[in-house]
Amino acid sequence: MPELPEVEVVRAGLAPAAVGSLITSVSVFDERALTRHSAGAEDFVARLERRRFAAASRRGKFLWLPLDDDDSALIAHLGMSGQMLLRAPEATAERHERVRIGIEHPEHGELAIVFADQRTFGSLAVDALVDDGGSRIPTQVVHIARDPLDSRFDDDAFRAALARRGSAIKRVLLDQGVVSGIGNIYADESLWAARIHPETPAARLSTPSVRRLLAEVRSVLEKALAEGGTSFDAQYVNVNGQAGYFAHSLNAYGRQGEPCARCGTSIRRVSFMNRSSHFCPSCQRRR
Repeated sequence: MPELPEVEVVRAGLAPAAVGSLITSVSVFDERALTRHSAGAEDFVARLERRRFAAASRRGKFLWLPLDDDDSALIAHLGMSGQMLLRAPEATAERHERVRIGIEHPEHGELAIVFADQRTFGSLAVDALVDDGGSRIPTQVVHIARDPLDSRFDDDAFRAALARRGSAIKRVLLDQGVVSGIGNIYADESLWAARIHPETPAARLSTPSVRRLLAEVRSVLEKALAEGGTSFDAQYVNVNGQAGYFAHSLNAYGRQGEPCARCGTSIRRVSFMNRSSHFCPSCQRRR
């Protein structure tokens, strides 16, 4: 599933073409792509056509393009395999194309924003914007906590949240109500970098350990952003259809049986919440 770096790469790629653009047409080819828009395809089209995109924003794994009335936005969640692609207006339909939005930019001319999704777990919607601590966010995002790269992320509040939780630190890192944007890959990588066992009870982490973990989370996310995100197959790509290459920089995730880059011990893989955890049993001892 695309996580914070992948969604931010897509947002940053959309922004130059979308912000300031007039929406000239909206075509819905598969209404399964509108599961988050309960009013249906006709309403979705009517609320977008002849409007302009005013910005490009993101929180955690959600991205949205506010409209020019400052009351609503086109919101996207990529699910497992969703893609937001920029294409020429006459470009051949993408495989698994679900929605196509024609836009006209004052400088870049006519373009198309294509939403393609092989597994149909992603969705688009037009959602109302509400105030949230000095910013405007969609109602579908209000339950999502800020992410560690957000300038308003509160380190002390995060430390206090951990102190109230006896569950495993990895489980807490994946809780979007505590901290957003950290999926399975980046949780494993951050915990490896901070030398913390994924099953360590969150409440037992000392303040210095929490600060070290946050620093490593930010470092991992920023490096992944610089490398275009993590791609293991063709399902995650940026707006130009290019894959990220952070997979070549992974130290724990997917490296089971390989030597730890720090100490040489074999990386271990264990089942975790219908997924897997990857860690070094020597560097990340459970204390």
